[in-house]
Amino acid sequence: MLPLNLLWWYLGAAAALYVIGLYALVSTRNMIKTVIAIEILIDGAHLNFVAFAATPIGGVDPIAHSIVVTSIIIGGCIAAIALSLAINAYKHYGTIDIKKLRRLRE
Repeated sequence: MLPLNLLWWYLGAAAALYVIGLYALVSTRNMIKTVIAIEILIDGAHLNFVAFAATPIGGVDPIAHSIVVTSIIIGGCIAAIALSLAINAYKHYGTIDIKKLRRLRE
């Protein structure tokens, strides 16, 4: 198990990543920045998951790490698809501003 003071540092870093990602998600209208904000949010959750994966006997839970690695791979694929959608939106409409793209639907 992680020493308690080290665990608090990991949890603080995870909370900071989560808050930064949430702020970036709320404050931006750019599609690419939105994708990056979501990735930062997910990375905060990954760090939190890995921090709690330490076992009391001093080892590390491999299941938690395999879940995080799988999530990173799936997140990378989703980010690549979202970025390709942003590129296609820019080529088609000439903007990646979410509010302007939303107005095009109306």
